[in-house]
Amino acid sequence: MSQTVAVLDIGKTNVKLALFDEGRLLWEMSAPNRVLPGPPYPHEDVESAWSFFLDALREAARTHQISAIVPTAHGAAGALIGDGELAAPLMDYEFTGVDAIEPEYARLRPPFSESLSPKLPAGLNLGRQLAYQKWHCPDLFAKARYFVGYPQYWTWRLSGVAVSEVTTIGAHTDLWMPRQGQISSLVRALDVDHLLPPLRRAFDPLGPIRPEIAAATGLGPETPVFCGIHDSNASLLPYLVSRQAPFTVLSTGTWVILMSVGLSLDQLDPRDDTLANVDALGRPIACGRFMGGREYAIIAGGGGNPDLDAIERVIASGAMALPCFSGQGGPYATTKGVIHGEVEARDRTALATLYCALVSDLMLTRMGADSGDLIVEGTFAGNLPFCQTLGALRPTQRVFAAEDAAGTARGAAMLAHWLPSYHVAEPAPIAAISIAGLDSYREAWTAAVGTIAR
Repeated sequence: MSQTVAVLDIGKTNVKLALFDEGRLLWEMSAPNRVLPGPPYPHEDVESAWSFFLDALREAARTHQISAIVPTAHGAAGALIGDGELAAPLMDYEFTGVDAIEPEYARLRPPFSESLSPKLPAGLNLGRQLAYQKWHCPDLFAKARYFVGYPQYWTWRLSGVAVSEVTTIGAHTDLWMPRQGQISSLVRALDVDHLLPPLRRAFDPLGPIRPEIAAATGLGPETPVFCGIHDSNASLLPYLVSRQAPFTVLSTGTWVILMSVGLSLDQLDPRDDTLANVDALGRPIACGRFMGGREYAIIAGGGGNPDLDAIERVIASGAMALPCFSGQGGPYATTKGVIHGEVEARDRTALATLYCALVSDLMLTRMGADSGDLIVEGTFAGNLPFCQTLGALRPTQRVFAAEDAAGTARGAAMLAHWLPSYHVAEPAPIAAISIAGLDSYREAWTAAVGTIAR
């Protein structure tokens, strides 16, 4: 019997369809994810993504018998659903127009002690998006029957079933109380509790695909759709089932999300952009975040990875990058990034690597994540000098690289057969090395960062 799971993976930069069989990647196809300018505000181009997914499912079904579909998506978009269609476009979380609702929103927003969700720029707090839509788009808002997270939008579109799910509603949204495992005071203050559909678990099957989707793609009409999961939490799943706490997963892509399992929540500080996400079993997880992938590209002037010689050349030069280069995320999101010193063009990737390793190290320290293994997955797992530098900065912790560009989708695929009975591949250990001058360089970088006002 086929165990092939199709994962709809919706990131900020790309959308992807990936097929897995017991954790093995069989097939994948991707396309750029687009944002439309509006009106009424910049929003996700869900129709282009939907067309891509239908085409990709049709192509995949020609050669594979798909037994289940699971969506995963980033946690900073939500859908107001009307009668069979969107009531309002899905807001792009980089839309700064939501600033118009301050200070009204600030009066309703739960304290950090309740939500463990820091105040984030633009629309990164999903509750802030929802408040903006209610107050600035009342005609659209009035058409809504449900409000669901982004993964569950795709679940609904595939199956017709509207649900809430804890990893999404608990992802820096202001809408959830992680310690208590229930909706926050903001939901009642905004009078939107009637819009939240029933809560289901990420690994719950919700029903078969809609008949018209089966007809359009060639999938079996009984193909089940699973509830789905926030993408960073999907990256965490393989380690939740294969490792003992404490450990930290660095899920890297456009964002670097540091998820520390088994860590106390007591050192979380909203000024550092540290917070609690919620795992697939409903447990709060201490996290930190910064927009490392985007910052890397800005500093490096493109992509690519350095070698260790380049890392040591930058250290010897004393040149350093100081935050922040994305305008959002991390302890210094409101500060404009600067580069001190001269760096040859060939060494820009080394400067970017050092920067991202140093910010990761700083955030781990502030979170109190000083014990347990560090597992790097996603884009930076393919950057060996990043992993080696992180290990050199934190010599008491072992560093592993999950050499798997499909880690998020692979984790999501597990939900279709939970708990997975198959062996979960171990990430590769990174040999400990010494990097000349790194300790002094970190000391100087930390001192320079310490002068930045927050």
